[in-house]
Amino acid sequence: MKGVPRFKVVEGWEKLPAGYVHKDVDGVAVDSQDNVYLMTRQDARVIVYDREGNFLRSWGEDIFTPRTHGIAIGPDGMVYSVDDGDHTVRKFTSEGKQLMIIGTPGKASDTGYDGKSHGSVKRGGPPFNRPTDVAVAADNGELYVCDGYGNSRVHRFNADGTIIQSWGEPGEGPGQFRLPHGIGISPDNRVFVTDRENDRIQIFSRDGRFLDMWTHVQRPTDIAFDKDGLVYVSELWWRVGHQSFTNGKIRHDLPGGVRVLDLSGNVLLHWCSADREAAGNFVAPHTLCVDSRGDLYVGEVTRTFGVSRGDIREDAHTFQKFERY
Repeated sequence: MKGVPRFKVVEGWEKLPAGYVHKDVDGVAVDSQDNVYLMTRQDARVIVYDREGNFLRSWGEDIFTPRTHGIAIGPDGMVYSVDDGDHTVRKFTSEGKQLMIIGTPGKASDTGYDGKSHGSVKRGGPPFNRPTDVAVAADNGELYVCDGYGNSRVHRFNADGTIIQSWGEPGEGPGQFRLPHGIGISPDNRVFVTDRENDRIQIFSRDGRFLDMWTHVQRPTDIAFDKDGLVYVSELWWRVGHQSFTNGKIRHDLPGGVRVLDLSGNVLLHWCSADREAAGNFVAPHTLCVDSRGDLYVGEVTRTFGVSRGDIREDAHTFQKFERY
């Protein structure tokens, strides 16, 4: 499967049970059996499917706030959730039994954040203030958490939830962040952080040493890696009139999309379209992952970035599978 990948959308893949709704899919992950775990905001829950899209189970309805924000699966099959609504990271079995919680529910760290704009963060603080994503190291189960809307840091924890270190401050320099939003650990053991509002990806060693940055991305929201060493990045829509920290006022519509790169940062594939609601295109890509066969899964925050603003129809897609061929 090496070389430039090609994908086709699999329409109708998700067999959502009657009565279930998800207007935003803010997290997606696959386990070792290629079962697909969706973190959803409407009736906040985790929904689990097999790789053919058949419903297996759901859980978490009585745990999460409406501001869930990410999901990851460790090498042992344990499931990790991120909830920016209550400032926590939680660990579960694959069946939804809670095993651990990091952070105090409802208690945010002091960073000077005004509760509205990530640009108001004055200083990096301890865990957590509206965390956004978590990655699990395959070799030792260490956790790396992006933090987040109300902070400007990455936190590293032991597998038991004990803090090891934190790094990052608000800003545009190396090792500084304007909304660290997504995080992943590459096959060559580097930590990649999507620095969303700085329109870049920053790359670090496992102990937080700055290594590199990629600036040829647009509002990156999440990052994933496949077994061939390809890098997948979801990118958010820039609307006309929005203000970018790096590019100033946006004067042309810049649709959200997906970008595929190699581990050196060379772009192999990029697709996006102003026809956002068409199958295979995107409204607001927020999360993505790749299964063992190289198939791609993309979740979108369609309600938050489209439906609620009146320019995207109510039934527009929030989750799509793409088959690699």
